Amino acid sequence: KEILEKYHDLFTLQWEGVIGNVYVPSQAEWEQLLTNCSAFLFYGMERFLSHILLNRLVAMNIPKCHLMILLDLVQSKQSYQRITNSDIYKSSLQFAIERPTETVMLLSLTGVRSIIANQWYTTLQENAERLEILFENLLHIGRTTGQTIHTLQK
Repeated sequence: KEILEKYHDLFTLQWEGVIGNVYVPSQAEWEQLLTNCSAFLFYGMERFLSHILLNRLVAMNIPKCHLMILLDLVQSKQSYQRITNSDIYKSSLQFAIERPTETVMLLSLTGVRSIIANQWYTTLQENAERLEILFENLLHIGRTTGQTIHTLQK
């Protein structure tokens, strides 16, 4: 929340979404947010695709989304338990599609133009640092996504 408040004035007036852990967004909310955004930020626990129905995502058309930032792949005891319970019912193919590279390919096929995503598991603190760097470079300094990723890699 601190990072969002710090860069609030640089966001568009149409910023909308779900912040915090008050409730879990419904599938309809995920679909609405994804189809109506020009940029999408997911900052959460576990794999991004573990939060939405895969069969609904593959049927979506998301060409208005110019940038998707996925700061996921963080585990806690509770998130690990949740994901373990839901993974029991998935086929090995469904589970494989939720891996980082496959997620990016799938989102690209739905029309997302540019995707920034974690490749391996990380911590909330490391994702907070990444988000700070991303917002500083993209919103405050005005760098391109390529320049920003180059800065992030350093």
